[in-house]
Amino acid sequence: MSRRNPAVPLIERRRTPIGGPWFGIAIALAAVATGLLLGGLLFIPFDSAPVDGYSTLFREGFGTRRGLGDTLVKAAPLIFIGLGTIVTWRAGFFFLGFQGCLLIGATGSAVVALAASDGRPLDWAPTAVMIPLTLAAAAIAAGIWSGIVGYLKARHDGNEVLLSLMMNFVAAFLLNYLVSGPIRAEGALPQTERFDESAHLPLLLGSSNNLHFGVVVAAVLVVAIAGVFRLTAFGYDLIATGHSARAARYGGIGIAARTIQASVLGGALAGLAGWSQVLGVQYRLLDGLDTTTGFEGIVAALLGGLRPIGTAVSSFLLGGLSIGAQVMQRRTGIPASMAQVIQGLIVLAILASGPLRYYKVNLRAVLGITAPTGDDGPGPPPGVPSPPAGPVAEPERDPGAQAADPAA
Repeated sequence: MSRRNPAVPLIERRRTPIGGPWFGIAIALAAVATGLLLGGLLFIPFDSAPVDGYSTLFREGFGTRRGLGDTLVKAAPLIFIGLGTIVTWRAGFFFLGFQGCLLIGATGSAVVALAASDGRPLDWAPTAVMIPLTLAAAAIAAGIWSGIVGYLKARHDGNEVLLSLMMNFVAAFLLNYLVSGPIRAEGALPQTERFDESAHLPLLLGSSNNLHFGVVVAAVLVVAIAGVFRLTAFGYDLIATGHSARAARYGGIGIAARTIQASVLGGALAGLAGWSQVLGVQYRLLDGLDTTTGFEGIVAALLGGLRPIGTAVSSFLLGGLSIGAQVMQRRTGIPASMAQVIQGLIVLAILASGPLRYYKVNLRAVLGITAPTGDDGPGPPPGVPSPPAGPVAEPERDPGAQAADPAA
């Protein structure tokens, strides 16, 4: 083995960047494994072996019937947020206001649900009517909310990241105002009255399980959004806009219109996360409804490679981690926030893996197995003369032969 040649780089650029779904799946699996491995080290200060902690976490999140139901319920809003992330980010609109859209969607659906109480305009409406009405209210309210940011971005070149983050706070304060005043129920807590049963999302497995109709809506939308990107001109326009706005504009695509449409659609999908929370879990609107789902959904979309099916799978995984962590805290004393730490480690691993698409490690250079160069290469075999050190002179040609050669 020869010495490593310092001129050979340890990191070199790939001739063709790696792409395709299989590479994304491999990166996601490696990121999950890395997050779990590093997270397991944090179990040690709590006098709990990582194997014991993880066995409890996964068994309670994925290994029981009730745990699976709770995991799917937790995954549904993550799927809605993740789909909204896919629509906006793949269009080049990096919206971060999904937490605000969740709260606005919850507020819109709650206002309609409260109208079904006794003596109010919709007290006659059965569940089959209330579900579409509340769903539409959540989607429209959240779509308008996010569309404001999309309009400012498209027409006035506003910074969508800063605008959407600030609007999260506005949405939280607006919800706090409503449940503390105009729609507050009698009592000390800032919340509305409990919704009429006609406005509750139906349970799929009866009262023995919390699995509700919102999970079905999430599954249908995963297939629908996948079809939009694969089969429709609208999906093609969004992808083209996200790849290169200048090229898309040259191809006749209205960049401003597509940006606004992506913002409205993404916000409407995120609003359904609030719809599923208040009508399928809380059955009332209350202050501090949710503080993390809007950002966890972005994590699910990144972990799923900004693809609908991958986002659904990663949402199921993150939902199970969250449900299992709550039981793990009660049984082992390990904080439930450990699940969020693991999620953060997974995201960091995904971000760190980005350069692997374009660069690779030169293993031959790392191991010192390089082509022989300079004075450290082996000499010629015995009995074979060494080549001359200087330039090789071109042999002289016979002038007569050159004249006789037709090709000369």
